Amino acid sequence: MPNTPPSPRRRGAARTDALLQVTLELAAEVGYAGLSIEAIARRAEVGKHTIYRRWPSKAALLMDALHRVWTTDLDHRDTGDVHHDLREQFVRSAAALSEPPIGPVYRAVIAEAQSDPALRAALDERFLHTVERRTLDRIALGQRTGELRADMDLTFATEILCGGLHYRHLLTTRPVDETAIDDLLDMFMRAYATDPPPPGKRAGDHRALPAENRRARSAETRG
Repeated sequence: MPNTPPSPRRRGAARTDALLQVTLELAAEVGYAGLSIEAIARRAEVGKHTIYRRWPSKAALLMDALHRVWTTDLDHRDTGDVHHDLREQFVRSAAALSEPPIGPVYRAVIAEAQSDPALRAALDERFLHTVERRTLDRIALGQRTGELRADMDLTFATEILCGGLHYRHLLTTRPVDETAIDDLLDMFMRAYATDPPPPGKRAGDHRALPAENRRARSAETRG
């Protein structure tokens, strides 16, 4: 039986993924200022019109490349433990922001955005909003499962969670290490968990039970 050729949609998705990966790699080499649609097209061996049909500018293309990483490789997972899942994702994203290709690209974009309103708007709409929304979605799930207080709007708390690590990474020389992540999440869990850790204990110390047992314990606490 002859092999079935991939559908045009799958071929299109593969081409898009390849273009986004090339964009990140080239941006890491030449910086945002040195990046151009022409250079991306040459590296990807496609015509410029192929890129311009999808993206109006290099800023939009680069932001979609960052968006793709955050919604695939760096997305939040669901193990049934909101604290564990937030910590695990923050550790992975902190490492990504410190290493090529994401780290150098992100720093260059932040610097350039201060004097480029269009880039700043693209950064907010296509990337930062994604970072916050994915985190808020995982927190909202924690509210629905009873791990976090359901009577609170945690939109602003999510912004603080995400912003705290980005602030330390971009504007200070202090490390975004596991201690910093644990301190930030301890503060969050003490404020919003339905079963907050007792004084002197880390937020994760009392959660060494299987997920179903933690949920049962949380339900007992609420009852």
